[in-house]
Amino acid sequence: MPKYYEEKEEDNRACSGIREDFKACLLQHDCVMKEGKLPSQCLKEGHCKALQTALFECKRSTLDTRSRFRGRKGF
Repeated sequence: MPKYYEEKEEDNRACSGIREDFKACLLQHDCVMKEGKLPSQCLKEGHCKALQTALFECKRSTLDTRSRFRGRKGF
């Protein structure tokens, strides 16, 4: 579920909301907090996979030439 960061400064970069959620998911996951592993190691184990996929799709939609006319898909 996406979180909204109203108290932060406005970030005009594409996919900034998903990026923040993905970062928060990784840093607050038990893999990092309790086991003391690096976030990159937790990604290899498959944690926060849905947000990782959503961030990938959002970034890919910014490169789509059709999005210049239609806008980004659902982000």
